[in-house]
Amino acid sequence: MELIFEKSRPGRRAGTIPGSDVPAAPREEVIPREFLRADLDLPEVAEVDLIRHYTALSRRNFGVDVGFYPLGSCTMKYNPKINEDMAKLPAFTGLHPYAPAAFSQGNLQLMYELRGYLSEIFGMADFTLQPAAGAHGKLTGIMIFKKYFEKRGEKRTRLLIPDTAHGTNPASGALCGYRTVTVRSNSEGGVDIEHLASLMTEDVAGLMLTNPNTLGLFERRIEKVAEIIHGKGGLLYGDGANANAFLGKARPGDIGFDVIQLNLHKTFSTPHGCGGPGSGPVGVGEKLTDYLPLPRVIKRDDRFEWSYDHPDAIGRVRTFFGNFNVMVKAYAYIRALGPEGLKMASEIAVLNANYIKVRLTPYFDLPYDRPCMHECVFSGNRQVREQGVHTSDMAKRLLDYGYHPPTIYFPLIAPEAIMIEPSETESMETLDAFCETMIRIAGEAQDNPDLVKAAPLTTPVKRLDDVRAAREPDVCWKG
Repeated sequence: MELIFEKSRPGRRAGTIPGSDVPAAPREEVIPREFLRADLDLPEVAEVDLIRHYTALSRRNFGVDVGFYPLGSCTMKYNPKINEDMAKLPAFTGLHPYAPAAFSQGNLQLMYELRGYLSEIFGMADFTLQPAAGAHGKLTGIMIFKKYFEKRGEKRTRLLIPDTAHGTNPASGALCGYRTVTVRSNSEGGVDIEHLASLMTEDVAGLMLTNPNTLGLFERRIEKVAEIIHGKGGLLYGDGANANAFLGKARPGDIGFDVIQLNLHKTFSTPHGCGGPGSGPVGVGEKLTDYLPLPRVIKRDDRFEWSYDHPDAIGRVRTFFGNFNVMVKAYAYIRALGPEGLKMASEIAVLNANYIKVRLTPYFDLPYDRPCMHECVFSGNRQVREQGVHTSDMAKRLLDYGYHPPTIYFPLIAPEAIMIEPSETESMETLDAFCETMIRIAGEAQDNPDLVKAAPLTTPVKRLDDVRAAREPDVCWKG
């Protein structure tokens, strides 16, 4: 496909305007030199060529509205378009975030009620909606850890993080001054209880546990984990990025978690990708509510208002009051589905993941063979061992069949990892078609490994040097 600069022809325009009846003046006197067209080297194309060029580019993009997106760990699921419409209502989009409370009653009511819904769903005493994404929520949660121990006069220096955690967890601990220590997994993909017990001392602030973890597995001994942490006065943090696996089935607050961060943009209906938009609310148990960020929405009589009267709060963690449009979508999603609908969404997400696990197990190694939650993690070790075909080769081959590849090489404890998350929105027909494609690629890796190693063969851009692309990005057109 040609660059738009290659379609440029001198004198062509997408439109013309009538001549001006204002007396002419040398343009150098009214327009700075840096804004002159001759200096910008803009392409000159007709309107029809301009439209066709960008329409053709859009057809090369891939999104969940185009096809199945099995990208584990990010929940790239289809979301109801009506929730987008709700977030675009003029009464929401036309209101300045710093408008006085007297003019923001509907917005404040939505945030107040959303906090209540999340508290009920996850069994927490209260939530803050300020954090802008999951990683931001994790940082906020550990800041609350820090403030809690400071108020108690305790100096704790270490933070425990399992080897199946999301990668931003250690960073959150480090930013709050903790030294992070890795907890090993056991043979079934859960926390090694003996190792955890040996690490948990009164110098440890607590454990950041992703549950279900990045292997898609629920922590079977979660009560014992909580007992070990609380027994030394520590706090149990829940990374709730994978909350779509247990809505209506388990409440983190009921099983020992003191803090949990969510990803509204993954679980509660917001398209996710390219860095946003996101929202990472943080919920806390009763003993931590004093430390939640400011300001907070409260209800006084029949009015909603902002409250700053919380002297032990960690302060503000976000400009304005959070990503409000994401909150609107989450609110609409929760109200539309209700308790039974949310529960069903999780049941279908788990069913879909286990269906894929069972169908593909004969063709790929399965490092941890037990019922999974919302995602299943395979390994390409068999293909590497037998034919020298790596997971990255098979992922690139998927592009030739019109699928976005799943997450690969994560989590790190699964060699040649292939993390597949179908989400709750996909039909059996879609899952079957994807599984048949994966099985076909496994067969190609066995019978024609050179073909798979050369993939992709049908995409506009063929195989790139991944390492060089990361180290020497070339993003500029050189005319």
